[in-house]
Amino acid sequence: MNRNSQDFEVSEAPAGFDSEREAIARGIMKMIEYPSGTVGRNRQARVYTPPGYSADQEYSVLYLLHGIGGDENEWYTHGMPQIILDNLYADGMLRPMIVVFPNGRAMWDDRAEGDIFDAEKIRAFETFETELFGDLIPYIEANYPVLTDRLHRAIAGLSMGGGQALNIGLGNLDRFAWVGAFSPAPNTREPEILAPEPKRTAEQLQLLWISCGNLDSLKHVSDRTHEYLSQHAVPHIWVEEQGDHDWPVWKSGLYQLAKRLF
Repeated sequence: MNRNSQDFEVSEAPAGFDSEREAIARGIMKMIEYPSGTVGRNRQARVYTPPGYSADQEYSVLYLLHGIGGDENEWYTHGMPQIILDNLYADGMLRPMIVVFPNGRAMWDDRAEGDIFDAEKIRAFETFETELFGDLIPYIEANYPVLTDRLHRAIAGLSMGGGQALNIGLGNLDRFAWVGAFSPAPNTREPEILAPEPKRTAEQLQLLWISCGNLDSLKHVSDRTHEYLSQHAVPHIWVEEQGDHDWPVWKSGLYQLAKRLF
């Protein structure tokens, strides 16, 4: 069942939205390396540039974050974002954007190995906010033709990255006007902290998206956030998907959010 706080229905992603098509223009997914003064060494991220990408054009940018067990490869390996985005471009449903897939675990050994719930590794997801603003965004803006104002910058993520996206995006609405969370995890701040001034939050947001599977054991995080936003008249889209804490929900979320950005 789909429920949302705005006056339109959110239709289900169509069959084949994540299947590779023949004879369409394709974007390019590449690995980059950027200097992280926050961590003290170079770190990696993936960057998707859209079909027809040109250095002479200016682009909006989406920072798309992974879950607690992932890294800069998780979306690419499991979520097929380049296929979803290519298909949306082929259907004329997407505005030109660059998508950055960082590693949201900002620490020296940033691999998703060993005890991924170790306290130091959890703290690294919080440290990522410092690195994002201090290192990654400046690198992207210096090396890609991206528009640098808040109206052309979005942040979204799944699970742990969904919590990061809400925490970072709603906490920095001077930098992000578009925020999305797919099955946000318990690292998500309490809604009273996310939006302590609901009227101001409502005025600054262009779009706030929250979606979650109806069988997800972490759904209470989405529920409490949605309820608070609704009670305080903060416009947002809330979608309850059929599914669990898994990729069908997150891929659908990317499809639905991406075509609404910018």
